[in-house]
This record gives sequence, structure tokens and C-alpha cells, in this order.
Amino acid sequence: MVNTVTQPLTFEDYLAYDDGTDNRYELVDGQLILMTPPRVEHFLITDFVDVTLKTEIQRLGWPWLTFREAGVRTGSAKSRLVDLCIVTQAQAKELLGQSAVFQTAPQLIVEVVSPDSVTRDYRYKRSEYAALEVPEYWIVDPLEAKVTLLRWDEGLYEEMVLIGDQAIASPTFPELNLTVAPILAAGTLD
Repeated sequence: MVNTVTQPLTFEDYLAYDDGTDNRYELVDGQLILMTPPRVEHFLITDFVDVTLKTEIQRLGWPWLTFREAGVRTGSAKSRLVDLCIVTQAQAKELLGQSAVFQTAPQLIVEVVSPDSVTRDYRYKRSEYAALEVPEYWIVDPLEAKVTLLRWDEGLYEEMVLIGDQAIASPTFPELNLTVAPILAAGTLD
């Protein structure tokens, strides 16, 4: 993660920002933060979770969609890039023809921890997603071989740390048959 030196931007400035590169930025307190490209393991895990949740959505016939690397507005001058989020078709329809930055809470956000994102994923994004009242937030941590499942309940996140063969007890996907082990194994190419 690299801080770029700019004048403070508004959220609207951020939506219109184009530096002519393929760089991806988050907006934090009006400042652009350049995001470093994730490691291959990160992409593999995100892909596995995406396919798994997309399959469950299709099985249930729910009007939900998965988005990778979409933005989520978390404050007046803040926008985070998520590894994966689940939104309703209505939320996606509101953004047709615009940047994919959701201004309402996704149903579920999944972040995969990389060496440079530990504090961001566990601390900053957690508090920002809580302020937005995101109903469910998963922190998939291949560095520590665990998944932290955060469920919004009466103004706070209830935390459950899962390892190995423990099941992901998702309130968003109550019939999901998934444990931590295959999520983490997806990043190993074994």
C-alpha cells in the first residue's frame, strides 16, 4: 500500500479520478491510497470463495450477485476496495453506467489477508464496515490459517474465529456446507 500525495479529494472526485494507469486506489480521509497487487494465493482463495458463494446463490435462486474488487463507500471521504462482496441485483442496478462503488451496505464482504493488509483488514475495514452496518464480514487469513466471521448484531460485530474443519456458520448463507480447510487449500495449488 502506497500513499499518493494529492490534495484532499471528495468522494465525487474519487469516482471521477483517472490517472491514465491501471492502478487501483482506495480513498481514505480524502487521500488516494495506491493498492499493491495481491499475491497469487490471494486471487486463488478469492476465486474459490466467489465460485462457492455464486453456486449457493444460484442453487437458492436468490436475486444476489458477487462482485470482486468493487468499491464500498465507508464514509464521506472514504471508499474501500473489497476482495469480494455480495449485493442484491437492485443495488447493482442502481450503479449501471457508473463506477462500481456501492454506497449501501453489501449483504456480505470477504477480505483475504495479505502481508501488507493485516491491519487494514482486521482493524480499519472492520470498523468502517461496522459503521456501515454490513451484516456479515469474513476475514480469510491464510497467514494465520483461520477465518474470522463477523456477524452484525445489535450494533456490534459478534466474532467467531474458525480453523481447520470448522464449518463457516454464515447467517447470510445458512445452508452453506463449507469449512475453513478448503478455503485455505485453494491458495496452495495442491
